[in-house]
Parts: sequence; C-alpha cells; structure tokens
Amino acid sequence: MTTVKESPARRRILDTATALFYGEGVHAVGVDRIIAEAGVAKATFYHHFPAKDDLVRSYLDEQYARQRESFGVVRARALTPQETIAEIFEYMIKFGTDPGYRGCPFINVAAEYPDPRDPVRQIVEQQRAWTRATFRELLAAAGDPDPDRGAGVLMLLRDGVAVGSDLDDTEALRAVTRDAVTRVLN
Repeated sequence: MTTVKESPARRRILDTATALFYGEGVHAVGVDRIIAEAGVAKATFYHHFPAKDDLVRSYLDEQYARQRESFGVVRARALTPQETIAEIFEYMIKFGTDPGYRGCPFINVAAEYPDPRDPVRQIVEQQRAWTRATFRELLAAAGDPDPDRGAGVLMLLRDGVAVGSDLDDTEALRAVTRDAVTRVLN
C-alpha cells in the first residue's frame, strides 16, 4: 500500500478552513477568505477542493478521525466498559473547558446543513452512528440488558455536554454528567 503525502498547500487550506469553520461557522466563511488566509492561489485551492462542500467534507472527515482517535486513547486507558464510558464524558467536559471551545463541530455543521440527504450532513450522521454504536458496544460489554436504549440516553447526554460545556458552569456540568452516566450504568 502506498501512502500519498499531503501537499503543504492542501494542509494550509484545511487548517485555515478548520479554524474558520469551527470559530465562525461554515456558511459565514467564504472561499476567497480561506484562500487569502491560507496564502494559496485560487487555482491551488480548486485543485485540492473543487467546491467548498468538498472542503467542508474534508474538515468533517478530519474531525471524525480525531474523535475516533480520542475515543481510542480513552478506551486504551480504561479498565472496564463502565470506566471507559465515564472517561469519555470526563474527556468531553475537559475538552469543553478550552477557551477556544465553540461546541461540537458536528452539531454546528448539522445546524447549517439541515437536509439529511446532503453529503455534508451524511458525514455528521456517520459520526453519530459510530458514536452510538460505540456506546452500545460498551454498554453490551458492561452487561446492560438494553444497550440500544442506554446508547440513546448516552447520545442525548453527549449532545447536552457538547452544548452545555460552552454555556454552563463546568463543575455543575461535571457533577450532573457523572450522575447521569452512573444512572445509565446501573
């Protein structure tokens, strides 16, 4: 298998778009601004991303890969499925305290792409399905008699933490989240 090395220009475009999309929203940021801030020619941009939505999908694909990697790190640390679930939520709350935190990139993009048939929105749905399946798998391993229901509850909690991290007191959110996770696991 050969690995294609990513060009520095493509990386600059994607890094610039990631910062702008996450900080300001996808529809609020135009291609010309990304080109200017990335310091690339228009032809270079369109060589790598024929349309803005191609760039948006690449942004989401990269965020999705980062989330899977983060979950993998947590899963490698925890000893039991219950501890893994608790650690995932602790990680989310810690991540949400970052001064640059602007919410979940998937929830943010879903608000801008409401059509579930849109290819951009389908990446959001893939991420959500993967997260739900991960919760379901962990709950089943923990012996939950109804892991589908529990995974649904954890998805609601995950969405609440993603939004609440930017709006609520961190320690209060942490306490409520720990309580909710404990209730789901019991």
